[in-house]
Amino acid sequence: MSETPPAVSATPAALALIAALREQHGPLMFHQSGGCCDGSAPMCYPAGELK
Repeated sequence: MSETPPAVSATPAALALIAALREQHGPLMFHQSGGCCDGSAPMCYPAGELK
């Protein structure tokens, strides 16, 4: 039986950046749009900021 890959993966540099952002802004929330026109780039917000 094969292992299920993780839902999210990050490089060590990305993890360091996330840690620095958490230290500065508190809990974070990440959003990846599924559309083509509404900001389909990954986005990072302080937790609860995206409505």
